Amino acid sequence: MVREKRYREDGNHGMPEEKRLRPQLASVIVEAVKMDSLQKLYANLEPLLRRVVGEEVERAIAKFTPAKAGGVRSSPKRIQGPDQQILRLQFRNKLSLPLFTGSKVEGEQGSPIHVVLQNADTGHVVTSGPEASAKLEIVVLEGDFTADDEENWGQEDFENFVVRERDGKRPLLTGELSVALKDGVGTLGELTFTDNSSWIRSRKFRLGVRVASGTLEGIRIREAKTEAFTVKDHRGELYKKHYPPALIDEVWRLDKIGKDGAFHKRLNQSRIMTVEDFLRLVVMDPQRLRNILGNGMSNKMWEGTVEHAKTCVLSGKLHVYYADEKQNIGVIFNNIFQLMGLIADGSYMSVDSLSDSEKVYVDKLVKVAYENWENVVEYDGEALIGVSNHQAKGFSSQTEDPLGGRNFHSMQGPSLSHQQQAYTHPSYLYNPRSLAMHDPTFQ
Repeated sequence: MVREKRYREDGNHGMPEEKRLRPQLASVIVEAVKMDSLQKLYANLEPLLRRVVGEEVERAIAKFTPAKAGGVRSSPKRIQGPDQQILRLQFRNKLSLPLFTGSKVEGEQGSPIHVVLQNADTGHVVTSGPEASAKLEIVVLEGDFTADDEENWGQEDFENFVVRERDGKRPLLTGELSVALKDGVGTLGELTFTDNSSWIRSRKFRLGVRVASGTLEGIRIREAKTEAFTVKDHRGELYKKHYPPALIDEVWRLDKIGKDGAFHKRLNQSRIMTVEDFLRLVVMDPQRLRNILGNGMSNKMWEGTVEHAKTCVLSGKLHVYYADEKQNIGVIFNNIFQLMGLIADGSYMSVDSLSDSEKVYVDKLVKVAYENWENVVEYDGEALIGVSNHQAKGFSSQTEDPLGGRNFHSMQGPSLSHQQQAYTHPSYLYNPRSLAMHDPTFQ
C-alpha cells in the first residue's frame, strides 16, 4: 500500500505542465467573475448609499442646529407653493435621438423642447404667481440618476448627479443655458454638447432643469430630467437617420435599416435605392417588399420602417396613365404611385368624389396602369387648375357606366407611337417590370 501511494504521488510529478496549470487558470477566472460582480453591485448600491447618507446628514444637522430667538427652530424649505401646491418642473416632450457633438439638441421630429411648471397632484400647469415666471437653469446629469418621476428627490440628490466638463475641455453644454417661464411654460433655446458621453460611468447623460439659484427663496420646486441618452462623436452623424426622411435619401436612412446591413443589401439588390423607391413599392406591392426584406425583419420592425417612410414629405409631382391613344381617360398618381384621381375629357375628379361604381372601374384601370407602368408620364396638371370635382360630363353620378362602356381588355397598352412617346418622354419613370430582370422576386 505504501509503495502504491508513493507511486501515485510520484506520478503527479510526471504530469504535463499544461495539466497542472489548469486548476490555477480556473481559479483566476472564478476570481475575475467575482470581481466583476462586485463592481456591478457597487455601481448599483452607490446611488442608494448616497441618498441614505445625505438624508442622515440632513437629520443630524437639523438636530444640532441652534434654535433661533424665541426657541423656534428654522423650518426647512417647503416643497409646496404659496397655496400648499406641490410643485415640479416637467419636460413636455422627448428629445430627438441619437445626439451628436456639435449638433443642436432638439425635440422629437425637430420640435422645440418645452418645460412646464406643474401641480404634482393634478398635473395641471401652474400659470399664475411668481413661480410661473421663474428663471430656470439647464444642466447635464449622469445617466444613472434613476430616481422615479413620481419620487420627491431632494435638491442635494439632484446636485450630486450634475456633470461638469472634463479637465482641460470646453464647457460640456453650450448655448442658451437658462430659460424664463411665461405662464408656467418655457421653451429651451439652442443647446449643443461639446463632448461625448463615453467617459462617464453610465456612458449616458440626461438633461436637467432647476430653478436658478437665488430665486424663489423658501419655496422648493422639484427639478425635471429627461430620459437617459447617449451623445456620440459628430463623426457618427454620417450614419444618422433623418426625421422626416427625404425622397432622395438612401433607403438606409429609414428606421431598422442599417447602412450596409443585410436589409440594405437586399433592397439594393432589388434596385430599391432610395426612400422614394421604398414608398413606391409599399403602395404598389407591399407583400413583395416584405418578401425582399425576409423573415429577419419582424412585423414590429416592418411597421416601424413603413411608418417612418410615410412621414416623408412628397414632392407634389403628379403622373398620369392614359387608357387610350386619344387620352380621353386617365388615372392620376402622385410621385409614390398613390392614386389621386381621374381625368375624363379634360376634367379632374379626386378619389374621394367618385361613386362606388366609378371606383370599381378606376380600380381596374389602376391595375392596368401598374401592368403598363412604362407608359406613365409626368402630368402638367393643367386640367386640375380651376376645375371643381365631378365636372366631367360623362361622369355624373347617374351615369350607368362611368367609363362610357369602354372595354378594359382593349386597354392593355397604347399604340406603338404612344409607347415611343413614353420612352422618349423626359420624365419617364422607373419601370417596376424592369426589376424582374435583376430580381427574381419580381418575376
